[in-house]
Parts: sequence; C-alpha cells; structure tokens
Amino acid sequence: MSGDHNVALILDYGSQYTQLITRRIREVGMFSLLFPGDASLERIQSVNPKVIILSGGPNSVHVEGSPKVPAGFFEYVAENSIPVLGICYGMQLLTHLLGGEVSPAVKGGEYGRMPINIEPNSSLFSYLNGRESINVWMSHGDEAVRLPEGFVTIAKSHQGAVVAIENAQKRLFGFQFHPEVMHTETGVEMISHFLTKIAKVTPDWDMGQVLEGQLRKVAEQVGPDDHAICALSGGVDSTVAAVLVHKVLGDRLHCVFVDNGLLRYDEQNRVMATFREHLHLPVTCVDHSKAMLDRLKGVSDPEAKRKAIGAEFIEVFKAYSHELEAKIGKKPKFLVQGTLYPDVIESCPPPGSGQKHSHTIKSHHNVGGLPKDLQFTLIEPFRELFKDEVRAVGRLLGVPEQFIKRHPFPGPGLAVRVLGDVTDGNKLDTLREVDEIFVNTIREYGLYDEIWQAFAVFLPVKSVGVQGDQRTHSHVVALRAVNSSDGMTADWYSFTPAFLRDVSNRICNKVRSVNRVVYDITSKPPGTIEWE
Repeated sequence: MSGDHNVALILDYGSQYTQLITRRIREVGMFSLLFPGDASLERIQSVNPKVIILSGGPNSVHVEGSPKVPAGFFEYVAENSIPVLGICYGMQLLTHLLGGEVSPAVKGGEYGRMPINIEPNSSLFSYLNGRESINVWMSHGDEAVRLPEGFVTIAKSHQGAVVAIENAQKRLFGFQFHPEVMHTETGVEMISHFLTKIAKVTPDWDMGQVLEGQLRKVAEQVGPDDHAICALSGGVDSTVAAVLVHKVLGDRLHCVFVDNGLLRYDEQNRVMATFREHLHLPVTCVDHSKAMLDRLKGVSDPEAKRKAIGAEFIEVFKAYSHELEAKIGKKPKFLVQGTLYPDVIESCPPPGSGQKHSHTIKSHHNVGGLPKDLQFTLIEPFRELFKDEVRAVGRLLGVPEQFIKRHPFPGPGLAVRVLGDVTDGNKLDTLREVDEIFVNTIREYGLYDEIWQAFAVFLPVKSVGVQGDQRTHSHVVALRAVNSSDGMTADWYSFTPAFLRDVSNRICNKVRSVNRVVYDITSKPPGTIEWE
C-alpha cells in the first residue's frame, strides 16, 4: 500500500501518543506508517518516505543504551532532502545527536497543558499569522540547553525551556510538546501545516484509491484458478474484507463462520441471517464450540488464551480446507482475514524497556496468535488501515449502514471478557445474559450509534448482597462503554446516573447469579479497551 502513496514515516520510541501521530497524519489526507525506533536504514529506505517523524518516548538521550536513529540516517535524509520532525524525545534526539546538549530540566519537568511563547518569523508557526502564544500539551523531564549548529529557538515555555527548534536549511525541526494530542491548541492544523507547507508533501490518501488498489492487489496475488477461504467473525472488519475479495474472486471465495463457543447471545443465528439476507455472501457455519472450550479448559493467562484461540481457529480452517478440497478438487491456497493496523501495532510493537522501546500490549489472535506452520498464504487487505477507514471502504462497497455501525467485537470473543478460565462454571452464559441486557438498554435509550463499543465483563470475584430479603454471595460484572475513532485511544462514555441505575437494576433483577454491577471509567491509555 505504501508504494501507491506519499509516505509519512513515524519512528516509534515508545510514547503513549505515537499512534495518535499516525492517525493525525491520515486525517489530513496523507498515508502514514509506524516503524519501531530501531528500524534499520534499509527498512526506512524501502518505503521511500517523503517525511520522517521521530516520536516521543520515556527514555533519556544521555543514558547509556537509549534508542538512537540508525547509522547513516542524517546522511540519507540530507541527500534526499527529506524533512524530519522530532517530537518530545525525538527533538531531544535531534539535539543530542547533532552536537547540542540535553540535560534534566533545571526548574523541573513540564507536564500537562501550558502556554508557550512563539518567536516571530518562524516557518513552523507561520500559519498562526503572528499570534504570540498558544497552549500545548507537555510531558518531559529533560530539555535542550544548547542547540546544534544551524538551529534556532522558535518557541519557549513560560519557565524558559526551549520547546520548538528549526534548522530550515537542513529541513530539521523539533517540538518539545505533543501536537498530536487534542489538548494542544491548533495541533491538527500544526501537523497539516508541517506536512503540506514545510515538507511540501501532496496529500494523496483517498479511500476510493485505496479500494481500487486493494482490488487490484487481490487480483494480482490470487491466480485465475486459485481458491481462498475467508474467516468471518461477524464483525465489520472481516465482513468488509470478504465483500472486497468476493468482488474479485466470486465463487472462488469460500466464507466460513466459526461458532467457537465464545460468541454473544444468539450471535450465530443473527450473523448468519445478516450474511444471507443483506450481504448475499455464501457462508458455511462450523460449530467448533466443544473443541475450543476443551482447549481453553484450565487456561487463565490472557496471552495463553489468545494464542490457543488463534491456533484452534487455524485447525478449523485446515479441516474445512480438506473438506473443500475434496469437494472442488483443488486445495484452497489463501486465507482472508480482517486484520487491522492497530492489531499489528499492538501485537508487534516498537523497540528502552528491556523488551523493546515499549512492551507488547497484547497478541491479537490473527497476528501474534498465529502458528508458525501456517499452511495458507494470508490475504489481509486492511492490514495497514484503521477501523474508521475500513468502515469507509465498506460504504464504498455497499455494505449496509446498520452493519457498518455495528460495535467492534474481538476475534477471541468472550474469552477476553471472562477474566480467568472461561470454562469454569456458568460464566459464559451469565456474561451473555448481562451483555444482552446492557446493549439492548443502550439501544432503547437511543445511544447505540453514539458509542464506539459497549460490552460487559465477568469478574473473578463475588460480593455479598441482599436479594429477596436473603443474603446472597454472587458474581460481580463490569460494564464498559467507550468512544474512539480507531481503537488506538479511547475515552469512557459518560452515561447519565438514571441510565446506570436502570441498567444495573435490570441486570440484577433478571440475572439471578449477579448481585453487583460496576462501571469502568478507565480511558485508553492507561487501560486497553478490552480487559484482556
């Protein structure tokens, strides 16, 4: 996909905001890619970036072993006149590696939203038309105390720290603050100005072109007589992927929906009806619930659950492939998946912290959970797209709006919403009942389309309660509802007290094994959207 568009490359040094940079760039109409900060120069060169951004991170440049850019980096960008923007740690890295000096902040670090003073005649801030101060989001304990030769200070904090620098001749720039965070005033405009006016890159990221490009690539990848299996989860991503590939392959695409025993209430019947009546996709339903739950028996670790589910899914597809081979006289060569860019980022994160610059957040069953001896060639048309971009592609393909707006559902299903062993007792059925009540109540209140994702979580604790004048010792469930545009960051949804009272009463009255309901008010970060 990168070969078809101008590329803004972000080198990730572990900031919690790095994925936001990727999203902000796409919002202004430019394709962005995220590489780990220790990517080789050869890998950087392979995508022919038009602009490179060095992200923030938790490290200090003067500490031994802190991440750097690869050898030959500055020679490469100079020879090819590629603009470089360092953000937070990235600005400190530019300063340090080019002969300046970075040290712990004399007056202490700067954190949160605060004003900065802008110097006149700065190209980076020229879009402000002479405005002398804006509020930005700070998060740093070190600061640049001496700039490299050729750099000038173009903004300072009220404490006097250097917070923006530039060497216009060499096309090297730095922000000590985070323009990608919504708390930074004019942040998106700041990024757009840098990309289009300073870096002079033409925005060419268009979903119509993306769709045409993916249709073309599927046609090139799959031979005229080859067949493919599509793993349908019932979610938006895999379904839009199936519609896209079906447009190219027709009856050479064989869709399979696996009931893994981890689905929501009545999910199999609802999803199969949608495929049949609205999407007109030929889909085979395989009931693999017993084998899946047998494999998960006694497994409590979240990573182990995800990997077991990924491996079991592949076994299903292998068996289905053998049946299909006997039927059509040819072994299916390809497996279609709705893998998204956030799945790839969270399963294979950047390089600091011992493991990489940041830790693996979680393995996604269709990325980090896949076995090494996979017997299919993967087709993943959305591997470099975010959720909202997939929805845009779905609309172009004519997928019904009610399906496009469906809340995301994780590939591992309820396994990541039952904390601990999912097979212990009646946890899954209890969770299904609670989740159904929660989502239906949201629909009754007319809130479904206002929320990115809503679901219930079964907690591994019991609490004392009183029901029917009797003491109870029953289960506790958590409710979670968030707003997001891409799943990389999220804020919890602010229900009214009346709604929370109503839904709690409904759950405790209708689900006899539950006597306490809690609401999760954690954003992402620091939490993830799912609990596991």
